[in-house]
Amino acid sequence: MSLEVNVRKRFSSFTLDVDFSAEAETLGFLGASGCGKSLTMRCIAGIETPDEGRIVVNGQVFFDSERRINVKPQQRKTALLFQNYMLFPNLTVAENVGAGIGRDVARGDRDGIVAAELKRFGLESFDGRYPAQLSGGQQQRVALARMLAARPGILMLDEPFSALDAHLKGVLEQNLVSLFEAYDGTVLYVSHDIDEALRFCDRIAVVEAGRIMETGTGDDLVNRPQSLAGVKLSGCKNATPAVFADSHRVRLPKWGVEVETAQEVPGDVTHLGVRAFFLERADGPGPNCYRMRVDRISDSRFDRTVLLGFLDRAQDEAPTVSAEEDEMKYLHQHLFWRVDKLRAAPGELPCEGDELWVHIPPDKVYLVSR
Repeated sequence: MSLEVNVRKRFSSFTLDVDFSAEAETLGFLGASGCGKSLTMRCIAGIETPDEGRIVVNGQVFFDSERRINVKPQQRKTALLFQNYMLFPNLTVAENVGAGIGRDVARGDRDGIVAAELKRFGLESFDGRYPAQLSGGQQQRVALARMLAARPGILMLDEPFSALDAHLKGVLEQNLVSLFEAYDGTVLYVSHDIDEALRFCDRIAVVEAGRIMETGTGDDLVNRPQSLAGVKLSGCKNATPAVFADSHRVRLPKWGVEVETAQEVPGDVTHLGVRAFFLERADGPGPNCYRMRVDRISDSRFDRTVLLGFLDRAQDEAPTVSAEEDEMKYLHQHLFWRVDKLRAAPGELPCEGDELWVHIPPDKVYLVSR
């Protein structure tokens, strides 16, 4: 099982330009809305036609602009699951599951495939019901059973949980575990949720503005991001422009400080990132210790997020702006700190207006050049 994609499609204000390959694995596409994740899947399925390039699935050429090959969508044997499952309302559960099976399959074999997939997803007792008579979770299981029954060459799932609340999402995720265990081939999984991608995907491709910025394992993305997009999508709250100062030091114009780094600084460094929960409270001045003011706080169940302003900013850096002047510039000049409320001793939780010292561990920063 394999997938090779190298395509370009141009729009007036956006260009999709992706080049990647995958084997028998689950490859995640992680990125913000409108970055080209779903468009890539639609090109593979034949719903959209690239301007140029090549798409090959399991040795079959689906699209080749130079050779003028463009296989019709119904002949591509792909399975694409959308957010709303797209079940046929006038067909029963059994009929929906069998809808994607080729007409060349004998009736007896067809019934056997449908029965097997109904059993796999615990739908035997619902075979005669219609989609409107099912819960959201049951509808999803029908859609997944239909995907496997079609014996597709590739599975593609487009943000299947985006409209669900956290509890229902947790329950329905187990349906996908059954799907992935049963399918031995390439699975493409579109998401904008890093935790969801980490749970399901063997590798993750970070997509930004129509391009794949980096591809690696979940561990690579979380601990060794290679691009600004990767830093942000991995959940890192603090990402700021950086300028090379020396082999182990960068200057951060928006924060108005310099930071020492354990790793060697690349000469073309563009940004530094540090996770909010890596920050540490300090007793006073020292390497990577900064005098801060708590400008805002917000609480969740177990964490307090603290917005810290640098009190000793370099005078030659960008002037400090207020939230009233420009909210985004204001936030970009601050450092986000996440404090574990369960571990903080009584009276140690930072409060708005506090002045304190904070340490940025030099071995916990990310440096990227794109």
